Amino acid sequence: MPLLDEQTWRARQAAHEARVDAWIVPHLERRRRGIKHPVLDFLFSYYSHRPARLRHWQPGAGVVLENGPAFDAEAFLAKRGESVAWIRGLLAATAGRTAHYGCFGMHEWAMVYRQTQDEVRHNAWPLRLSPDDTAAVVEERGVRCSHFDAFRFFTGPARPLNLLQPSRERQSELEQPGCLHANMDVYKWAYKLGPLVESELVADAFALAYDIRSLDMRASPYDLADLGYPPVRVETPEGRAEYAAAQRGFTERARPLRARLIDAIDALPRF
Repeated sequence: MPLLDEQTWRARQAAHEARVDAWIVPHLERRRRGIKHPVLDFLFSYYSHRPARLRHWQPGAGVVLENGPAFDAEAFLAKRGESVAWIRGLLAATAGRTAHYGCFGMHEWAMVYRQTQDEVRHNAWPLRLSPDDTAAVVEERGVRCSHFDAFRFFTGPARPLNLLQPSRERQSELEQPGCLHANMDVYKWAYKLGPLVESELVADAFALAYDIRSLDMRASPYDLADLGYPPVRVETPEGRAEYAAAQRGFTERARPLRARLIDAIDALPRF
């Protein structure tokens, strides 16, 4: 097995910790002060990877650290081999599909469809349009969401408006590489693979999710300009063009990360 000398792995560890501290230190400070952030909290609440785990460095399966801790990939596989196989199948199925860019972020609008300002999830922040005008945008544009974990947060009246009816059982069938949430979830699959994956790859996936989340909420019906998130006005042709262009860029950034995860799994003896 490859052996990393102590100087090399400690340097990688320090670089990783410094990189992720730029994300987690502000989050922990906001949490200490009881300040909610409608954009960035999602990365630490919807995703279950604790900040301390994101900061923790590991070299990936099959690498031995000189004078360092050991990581038992075999024990992890013995316990979670079926999950690893499922993740690999989902990643490969998603990577093999044609990307679609016609949703224009309407999933966030469907999450507030026919709700009052008090009812919406981030009700401390105003909507850019009135509830009626927000609903009119959804009805005019339609909803084309293929991602179950976005669809399940739609309001009841919005669900029948979606072109698809995603379910957990159909996730591998419907996931496609143009979807913002599917590309954010590359981070989830990276950290769920645990000691099989090097921490630098997990951090790369987090960086992508961080940037995607910004677009996700800038294109939402919320007015977050005072937080430093100017709107992408997907209710207009110009906004939809801006959204689709950014979506294409994120698809290209996600592609090699997905491939690296697949390669990491395929390098294991039992895969």
